[in-house]
Amino acid sequence: MAAPSRRTRNRASVAESHPPVQNGSGRRRGPADTLTGVPAEFTAADARHWALLTRAALAARRTEIDDLNVFPVPDGDTGTNLYLTFDGAIDDVVAAHEAAGVLGEATLVQECRSLRRAILLSARGNSGVIASQIVGGLCDEVIENDAEAVDAVLLAACLERGAAAARAAVAHPQEGTILTVADAGAAAARVAVDRGGDLGEACSAAVEAAREALARTPEQLPALARAGVVDAGGAGCVLMLESLHRVVTGSWTGTDEGLLSAGPALRRREEWRTSTAGGRDALPATDPGSDPLDDDSPTSPEGPAFEVMYLLTGSTAQAVATLTGVLDGLGDSLLVVGGPDLWNVHVHVDDAGAAVEAGIAAGRPERIRITHLHSQVAARVAHGAVGVVACAPGPGVAGLLREAGAVVVESVPGRRASARHLLEAAHATRATEVLILPGDPDTTMAAEAAAEAAGDEGIDAHVVPARTTVQVLAALAVLDPTRSLHANVVSMTSAAGATRHGAVTVATKEALTWAGVCHPGDVLGVVDGDVALLGDDVADTAQEVLRRLLSAGGELVTLVVGADAETGLAERTSAALLRERPDLEVIVVDGGQPVYPLLIGVE
Repeated sequence: MAAPSRRTRNRASVAESHPPVQNGSGRRRGPADTLTGVPAEFTAADARHWALLTRAALAARRTEIDDLNVFPVPDGDTGTNLYLTFDGAIDDVVAAHEAAGVLGEATLVQECRSLRRAILLSARGNSGVIASQIVGGLCDEVIENDAEAVDAVLLAACLERGAAAARAAVAHPQEGTILTVADAGAAAARVAVDRGGDLGEACSAAVEAAREALARTPEQLPALARAGVVDAGGAGCVLMLESLHRVVTGSWTGTDEGLLSAGPALRRREEWRTSTAGGRDALPATDPGSDPLDDDSPTSPEGPAFEVMYLLTGSTAQAVATLTGVLDGLGDSLLVVGGPDLWNVHVHVDDAGAAVEAGIAAGRPERIRITHLHSQVAARVAHGAVGVVACAPGPGVAGLLREAGAVVVESVPGRRASARHLLEAAHATRATEVLILPGDPDTTMAAEAAAEAAGDEGIDAHVVPARTTVQVLAALAVLDPTRSLHANVVSMTSAAGATRHGAVTVATKEALTWAGVCHPGDVLGVVDGDVALLGDDVADTAQEVLRRLLSAGGELVTLVVGADAETGLAERTSAALLRERPDLEVIVVDGGQPVYPLLIGVE
């Protein structure tokens, strides 16, 4: 829990990664090693890395998991709830540990105590509350054992404790949900440990069993089978376990086909769909499928009208038991978790006032949040689809942007996209609301002109100030189709602005730069748009550009490889970078752009 909040990202459709093999404490492993050289214990530093990786994984798959929540209209938010649950908890732990002077140096027990309370406070939605109980159970096992580190045996106990806590929290447990997946992972870890398996083997068994259980969820819930998807909350649980596997072994799964794997990488995970048309959009309006553990909207007009959530203090175990009984009679999707001095309450009811009054009778409700579910559905339907036009400097980037749903316009040095091309692309989206991502400073004015012309033709178009390819990727990563146009403009602008950018290119003529006079053949290192250094080797110059970009901090590095890059440039750059900063995650995109052998982004 040693880093500030990372923005919500949907990397699932906008990048392909080839990460070097590493683990959470900087312990390097050879690419041929699967579980060899795995540490015997999971330390406090590993716990911090796990929390950050889990948040990154949930951010990367946020909208993809949202789409697994199937309704008559696109309305799921399981991925968003899970991400915000972890993001808020990490922020709270960072603040608390900074105040205590132990940030990055806390013991494992201290980390667990802080995280247990923080994630209970930040839990959002049914799936977020359930995830908080999984994490809380893990933390309780560590705290009660006063463990300085977690070995294989204790890990199995932690996973069992977390799965049991999650199941106990649900008033009416149902199979085919996150509960089933958590149980399967815990049971497999126990079997592996009982057979003498080490920490890595326990993690590997848990991941594989969880993935298999997730794949079977459509067999247990007809709504999932009809929609052709797996359970959304269960998918989030798999990401939690894959992140654990990554920290311990250096790879996301036994075959390294997880969040940031080589190959399909950050593209959509096809194993999460049992049909090519799976997802919320695949359901007819009369087929009310939903994730029963994260049904934040009614599945029919007769469903509960309100979601009520609040924190409860000043209560007792007996009063909370009475409250649970009252709320169970008022509605469904009931969760009352926590104790002994703080509880998190979540329920879907028709009478929101009665649910709050029951809380007042039991103690002191705080942070009361009431959502009218029917209005929420109507508002999201009213938003409609937001079209996206994005400029791409090369075929690799263009392919990734198209996979993310953008209409792509080629824009390279000497052949920049024109306002006419961008306006035609805006019409090609067939949307009444369009976002334009120019991708370079030269195209920004053309994009603004296209947006103004689109307005005269009935299209509400806005320019997101993404001035480099890496900023386009970062901005598109936070696009949320369920939010309004203006909400997306704000979040995408923030994402682009928070991405520091650099590049490496080779001079073709003599010129005066901020770094001095360059000559043909000199390697130019560009930092935030300015030539900041001159070199004679592309890889060495790239390393210096990265050092300068990372001097202000960063967790995620994106390398976009150009058409003229020498073979192995990205791999050598990644390896050298991770020798200095083993805590980083590196994504490599085969961009295919001319002029720049390497484009660099730091987030």
